[in-house]
Amino acid sequence: MTKAISLALIVGGIVLLYFGGQAFNSVSSDVARFFTGSPSNKAIMLIVGGVVATLAGITGMALSGRKR
Repeated sequence: MTKAISLALIVGGIVLLYFGGQAFNSVSSDVARFFTGSPSNKAIMLIVGGVVATLAGITGMALSGRKR
């Protein structure tokens, strides 16, 4: 994995985490939490996607430096 792709994954993951946090605190998530006890699926998927993308980017950055 090249450093550019890894950096793009990190930035994209951070953006997804931001939007996931916004969705988690939204009115629709509050309504879903009231009836189901858990936040909306959109908020959960954005946060999980952000974590996965950020970890993949960090792993790619760490591995691309070792191959030399």
